[in-house]
Amino acid sequence: MVKNNQKYITYLLVLLDAIAVCGAYFLSWYLVFGRPNGLGGLPKEQYFKVIPFLVPAYLILFKIFHLYDAKRRMGSFSILRSITYANIVGILIFTFVLYLFRKNANLIHFSSRMLAIFFVLDVLLVGFERIVFRKIRKNGHYQKHIVLVGYSDACKNLIDAFKRWGYNINAILDDLSPVGETYRGYSVKGEIDSLADILQNEDIDEVAITLPLAAYNKLETIVNTCEKYGVHTKFVPEYFNIIHSKPVTEDMDGVPVVNIRAVPLTDPVNAFVKRLMDIIFSLFFIILFSPVMIVTAIAVRLSSPGPILFRQERVGLHNKIFNMYKFRSMVQQRPEDEKKGWTTKGDARVTKVGKFIRSTSIDELPQFFNVLFGSMSIVGPRPERDQFVKQFMEEIPRYNVKHQVRPGITGWAQVNGLRGDTSIPERIKYDLFYIENWSATFDIKIMFLTVFKGFINKNAY
Repeated sequence: MVKNNQKYITYLLVLLDAIAVCGAYFLSWYLVFGRPNGLGGLPKEQYFKVIPFLVPAYLILFKIFHLYDAKRRMGSFSILRSITYANIVGILIFTFVLYLFRKNANLIHFSSRMLAIFFVLDVLLVGFERIVFRKIRKNGHYQKHIVLVGYSDACKNLIDAFKRWGYNINAILDDLSPVGETYRGYSVKGEIDSLADILQNEDIDEVAITLPLAAYNKLETIVNTCEKYGVHTKFVPEYFNIIHSKPVTEDMDGVPVVNIRAVPLTDPVNAFVKRLMDIIFSLFFIILFSPVMIVTAIAVRLSSPGPILFRQERVGLHNKIFNMYKFRSMVQQRPEDEKKGWTTKGDARVTKVGKFIRSTSIDELPQFFNVLFGSMSIVGPRPERDQFVKQFMEEIPRYNVKHQVRPGITGWAQVNGLRGDTSIPERIKYDLFYIENWSATFDIKIMFLTVFKGFINKNAY
C-alpha cells in the first residue's frame, strides 16, 4: 500500500541508488587496484575519501535528471538515458574538481582508467536496480490504488496509462453505465453514490474524476466527498474530441484558464532565443555556402534566360505574405502559368541545372537571407502559397495553426521524409508536434538531422 507514502518510496530509491553508486565505485577500484596484478597509484585511502562527496553529488544529479519524479512515466530506455546523462555530467564535474585540486591533494595521479570503469559500472548497476524496481512495481508491489469516477472516453483512455504508471485500479464508478460493463478487464463496480463507502472502507490513494460532459453537474459533490476523506483527487476533463493537442493551464488573477494549444514560442524569452539563433546560424551558413551560391548563380545564369533568383509569395507568421527566394530552377514563366500547380515528376519546365539543385536543396540556400531579415526561421513549418493555404485550411483541420510560428527552411516534417509531393495532412501532424514541443535543443537536433536526411530530396522534381 502506498497511501500518502510516496516520499518513502522516493527515500527507498535514493538509498538503493546510493548503494549502487558506492558499489560501482568500490568495484571499479578493485578491478584496477585490488587484484594481485593490479596497477599501483595513490593509497586506497585517497580514493575512498572521495566517497562522502561523490555519492551525494550523484544523487543530486539523479534528481536534476528527473529520476525521482513521483509520476512514473519513464520507460526502461528513458531511465537508462537519464542515468547515462547524469553520469556523463558527473564524470565531467569529477574530472574538473580533480584538476582544480591537483596540486593540494596530489590528485593529478588519480586513475583515469578507474574513472572510465566507474562510469560504465555506475550506468549498469543503477540502471539494473531501477529497471528491477520498476518491474516489481509493475507486478503489483508498491502500487498506488485509484478509483475512476465516470465511465467516459477519458476513463477508457487512462486505464492503460494508469497501469503503466504503477497504479492499481480498485474500482470504476458510474451512473450512466450498467454495473458489470467491462473495458480491458475492468468493470463498472457501482454508482457514484458508493464513492463515500469505498473511501471509508478501503485504502485508496487517489480518485480520478473522468466524468462524461453530460455528468459535470455532479463534479462539486464528488470533489467534496474526496476532500472529506482526505484523498488526493485528479480531474480529467473529457475534451479529447474538442482539443486535439496539449493544453496548458495558466492563472489569470486567480482564475484558471486552459489554453487550447501550447505554443512555447509565444513566450518572449523563447522567441528572443530562437531569433538570436536564427541570426547567428544564418550568418554562419551564408558565409559557409557563399562559394556554392556563387557557382550556382553562374550555372543558373548560363542554363537558360531569366533571373538568377526566383521570388515567390508565401504565407508566413500570422498569415502575412512575404517574398521567399530560391535559385531559379525552371525556365522563366508568366506569373499566371507559374501559379497553376506544383512541380511534378518529369516536369518539362525544370532545367538540367534546376533538377540538380532541387534534388540537393541547393536552390533553397538564398532563404538564409530570408532568415537573416526575419521573414523566415532556419527551423519551422515550410511555407506555402496563399492559394494552397486557402484550400488546405478548408480541407485539413488545424492547418492554419502552423502560421503561429515563423516558417522554416527545414523542419520536423522534412527530416522525417515529408518533402515535395507527400501527404499534407501527415506534414501538419509533424508541424504541430514541432510547434507544441519547441525548444532550442529541438531546433539544433533538426538542423543536425537535416545534414544527414534533409539535403537529398527524392521527392524533388
